[in-house]
This record gives sequence, C-alpha cells and structure tokens, in this order.
Amino acid sequence: MQIRELNVPDSYEITPKQFGDDRGVFLEWYRFDRLEEATGRSIALAQSNTSVSKRGSVRGIHFADIPIGQAKYVTATRGAVLDYVIDIRVGSPTFGQWDSVLLDDTDRKAIFISEGLGHCFVALTDDATVSYLVTDIYRPEREHGINPLDEQIGLVLPPEAGTPLLSPKDTEAPGLAEAAAAGLLPTWDDARAFYATLKGN
Repeated sequence: MQIRELNVPDSYEITPKQFGDDRGVFLEWYRFDRLEEATGRSIALAQSNTSVSKRGSVRGIHFADIPIGQAKYVTATRGAVLDYVIDIRVGSPTFGQWDSVLLDDTDRKAIFISEGLGHCFVALTDDATVSYLVTDIYRPEREHGINPLDEQIGLVLPPEAGTPLLSPKDTEAPGLAEAAAAGLLPTWDDARAFYATLKGN
C-alpha cells in the first residue's frame, strides 16, 4: 500500500497492492495503522455508506462542521469516478484550491479526506458504486454544501462524464464566497486545532 499527500494538505491518495491469480484479485483497501502512520493522527470510523450513480452524476461539494466534522475514506468498488477534495478552510494557504484522484475498479485507489475539507465526485460510468468509511454518523443539522459548478472553485469535469447531473440541494447550494460570507466554512486554525486533538490517540 502506497500513501501520498495530495496538493490539498490533510488529504491523501491510497494505492493498494493487488494480488491476482486465476481466481481473481485480493487487496487490502483500508489499513488503519498505515493510514495513521502516514497522517500522524488517529482515525476512528463510525459509519459506512454506499452510493450508486449514473454517468454524469455529481455529488457534492459536501462538508460538516468542525469539531467534530466527518473525515472520509472513499473508494470505488464498481465503475469509475473522479473524486475531488476542495480546501474550504478559511485562512488555509491553499484555500479555494482542489485536487483529484481517479477511483475505479482497476487500480482500486482510495482517497482520505480530513475533517473540514470539501468532498465531491463525478461518475464517469453508469452504476458507479462508491463506498465511504466516515468518522462520524450523518448529522444533517451540521452538514453543508457548496455548488460544485461554482466558477470561483473551478472544478474541471472530464468530458467523458457528459452533462452534469446535480441534485436540487447541490444546485441550490451557495458558492464559495457566499458560504464564506455566511460564516458556514471552517477555518484553517480551527481545523488544525482539531487535528491536534487526534494525534497520539
């Protein structure tokens, strides 16, 4: 398993080692000890989710209030998605920037997204199946969104995704500047202070 930090601090790409034979393939797609070694913090998983999306579906940009927030460990078990992490932490040196990882059922990569970061993906295939391990249960009163088509963020959707399909909730979500003005976004300082509480636990 190889783990590298992305261009957005506190997010990581995980590439598992696959073992194939005439029966199929075996891999470890999550290892708490390897992830904690790479991130320097503890990971306490509380819930798992699965979504199935048709080609062109865009889910996000989603995030939760910190503390406690909701860190996510995400992989695609069928098909392919382009998964994005967006730095929405006000005061961060990479505020408003994003990075992406192709998650598919060939390379079987995963992405880890720390609390306070925005998360979004676009389905590149029909029946794209994504599984998430998350560090807190779903708390709708603490969940927020940013419009994934916000020009200030400028996510580049691959042409093979086709026409973007968004939920009404994501379509009506504010842009980054509007969310910041409304006080919805986490701050860099609050995020760093929260991450510090997770070290050595």
